[in-house]
Amino acid sequence: MTSSMMTISTIPTLSLKATPMDINPSDPCDLKGNPLPPNAPKPACYVGPQDSWAPFGDQAEYLLADFLFHKEEMSAPNIDFLMELWAFKAAKYEEDSPFKSHHDVYATIDAIHAGDVPLQCFSVAPQHNLNSDVPQWQQTEYQAMLANPDFAGQFDYSPYDFMSGNYAWRKSVRSMYIEIILGSDKTTVSVATSHVEYHPLYLSIGNPHNCVRRAHRNAVTPIGFLAIPKADRKYNNDRQLYHSSLAAILKSLEGPMIKPIVLIYDLAAFIADYPEQVMLSGIVQNWCAKCTALPEDLHGSTAKHRSQDYTDVLVETFNSDVLWDQYGIDDDIVVSDPFTNNFPCVDIHKMLLPDLLHQVIKGCFKDHLVTWTGKYLKEVHGEARANDIIDDIDHQVALMKVYIPVIVEYVPPQLVECLSAFLNFCYLIRWSELGEDSLAEIKQALQHFHEAREIFHDSGVRPNGFALPRQHSMVHYIRLIQEFGAPNGLCSSITESCHITAVKKTWH
Repeated sequence: MTSSMMTISTIPTLSLKATPMDINPSDPCDLKGNPLPPNAPKPACYVGPQDSWAPFGDQAEYLLADFLFHKEEMSAPNIDFLMELWAFKAAKYEEDSPFKSHHDVYATIDAIHAGDVPLQCFSVAPQHNLNSDVPQWQQTEYQAMLANPDFAGQFDYSPYDFMSGNYAWRKSVRSMYIEIILGSDKTTVSVATSHVEYHPLYLSIGNPHNCVRRAHRNAVTPIGFLAIPKADRKYNNDRQLYHSSLAAILKSLEGPMIKPIVLIYDLAAFIADYPEQVMLSGIVQNWCAKCTALPEDLHGSTAKHRSQDYTDVLVETFNSDVLWDQYGIDDDIVVSDPFTNNFPCVDIHKMLLPDLLHQVIKGCFKDHLVTWTGKYLKEVHGEARANDIIDDIDHQVALMKVYIPVIVEYVPPQLVECLSAFLNFCYLIRWSELGEDSLAEIKQALQHFHEAREIFHDSGVRPNGFALPRQHSMVHYIRLIQEFGAPNGLCSSITESCHITAVKKTWH
């Protein structure tokens, strides 16, 4: 019998005592966790009675629960209705339905003690002959978990992959370093019923490789749902509520981050699209959350990097109007109580990661370049002819990579050159491994794109230039790659894909 459909509430563990020098998780042991003598044969795995379907009454009940919960994902009201029909039919034979209601189905599933998750725990006890002046952590007994196959061979205990960035190398010491990666993004589960929205908060750590996060192998998990206030605008304190909610959810990390012993926890990164970055960093809309460039000067240049220390000095020096107009700071957030205040050495401006989905693919390509190309066609060919061309393009284009071959006969070479430079930049930053040569290519592709996009300015499509936060964010990618490694495993597409199982399926 397997239970892959179930949420396992109890995981059997193996406990063994060992000193730090003696423990070896690969050593064979008996069913009670006692190490076997050298060369002793390994005991057969205990699988339990083959005729036991507990906590289900029999195999039919188990298969029914599997069908309802896992295969069909039937809603609670429909389960109740089905069980009522079943009971009505069974009453003729003086029998009852297999389950009383959906509550009975869920309770039976939660009562399962067997599982196919081979997690093991062991205790590491201190040696008996330690000196009295050794650190406290060496005198303490610890429990550890090992052997999670989801991360086998793709979990770093020292800086590599995401942890290959400069940020992790600066933070790492002799203790194991765990980088907390957060992500949040609003999602709508039903447009037909008044736009029902949820705002889930996800957590991952930097130790699993990026490919594990992209493959949805339990490296990203929902840890809470943020409040979405529905008040009148004059009473709208949604930013303060947002930060207060984050602080409450992350409160359990305060102790380990202030007084680390063996494991060092760090709020290292936050995956968020631009509107979320505005909420997180306490900046004014249309300003950059990473640097102090003015809103009208986001054409591609960088300015002084934002930092919490820099913001604190400005808040102490200027009033609210000056902060808002000249520095793009909303002091309602940075003064009141941002969630980062509760954690040492955490700087939200440094935490914000590059977002390939919303900044590059949806933002720069779909919302900007594709839209501008349509406007260019209307400027050159007139609206009627341009609409025919756009219809022809729409019929042929399904993927970003085939956009250039489809439009090449309708637009001048400089516009093709602009799109080509952008796609080159886009493909380079999505590589899983990036070195100094790759960064040089990225820089060259971005510079080429900035030069070639002037065709949209010259043609009148963008008469006011390119002061756009999402396009401006691309100038920070090289530095962020140096800090956090390849960005393809840290994109909001990962958190958005989690919406399906964490929010949408559950809601439906």
